[in-house]
Amino acid sequence: MFTLSSANVACRRVSKLHLASDPNKATTPSTGARSHPVVRTSCISTPARGKYGSVRKSQLEQLSQWTVIVEDTGDFDKIRSHQPQDATTNPSLVFQASELPQYACLVEEAVSYGKSQGANTDEALNLAMDRLACLFGREISKVVPGYVSTEVDARLSFDTKASLEKAHQLLSFYEELGVDKSRILTKLASTWEMMLACEQLEKEGIKTNMTLMFSLAQAVAAAQRNATLISPFVGRILDWFKKSTGKESYPAIEDPGVLSVKSIYDYYKCHGIETIVMGASFRNKEEIIALAGCDRLTISPGLIEELSSSDEQFERVLSEDSARECGIPYQEIDEKTFRWLLNEDPMASEKLSEGIRGFTKDIKKLEDKLRPMLEA
Repeated sequence: MFTLSSANVACRRVSKLHLASDPNKATTPSTGARSHPVVRTSCISTPARGKYGSVRKSQLEQLSQWTVIVEDTGDFDKIRSHQPQDATTNPSLVFQASELPQYACLVEEAVSYGKSQGANTDEALNLAMDRLACLFGREISKVVPGYVSTEVDARLSFDTKASLEKAHQLLSFYEELGVDKSRILTKLASTWEMMLACEQLEKEGIKTNMTLMFSLAQAVAAAQRNATLISPFVGRILDWFKKSTGKESYPAIEDPGVLSVKSIYDYYKCHGIETIVMGASFRNKEEIIALAGCDRLTISPGLIEELSSSDEQFERVLSEDSARECGIPYQEIDEKTFRWLLNEDPMASEKLSEGIRGFTKDIKKLEDKLRPMLEA
């Protein structure tokens, strides 16, 4: 039986699962011999990137010494200002960005594409939705040197075949838009069905980001399937514990979400697993600082600005050296074990379901916005 805490268990190294490079190095993903052609002129202007500059390092600069900074937004004006290495989006963030007037031209471009290529309104809507996600991704790829994450429709979370088809569709759009697939992380919810989709995509050389992750069991399953990167959530775990216990606050070192990500990081480093750990979903900057040293952290614009505006000093918390004796034996998780462990973890199972429902709600909001435009 899979256990999360077995004291003094000797760690054993396992074969490296993926990624030959150090995940903490802020390097642009290799594109092989292929360059990034500019297919068309964008309606969005792209000024040159600037640089941070101060005598005393801000907390964001301190953090970036040990952790790759990723920005969690669809607003590439914010991304341009903050200069992260990578950027992540999800259906909620794309919907929010689509409501901003400065990005109306991208919405119009996606609608025009849907109208021209769809045989009927439903098909046109499907094409316009995917095209819009990739148009936002294209613009983001111009202002970050690394990965851009684009999410597969959450309504496909329990359908492996349909998830694979959607992933291929998104990547074909990126290719048409001049963005190499090596720049894209295909985001998949951490269900069993999408774990299987992850495994197949990775075999095809398509990089994946397993999201809506709330447990070590999900993280172990993703690593076994060679996921490029995982996004274990912090703030949503904290939300669940605050609600279930009635406790109003937790110090960062006792924050259940922080402890969850730390256990995943320690397990991965202890067992030589090279899947990138990227903590996500933060409620305050203290949670971020408590995970300093994690491979990557994806942070909202507001919290990036908070970190940028403070020069209070702090120390690194997570490191490969400190994780070598994780105390958790290496595990293999099959389908029945995965489903049982998720069932036995009320927080993880509830937050996974809630996350899928939440993303679905925002997908439908965006569809409701685009449909009348397609029918006009």
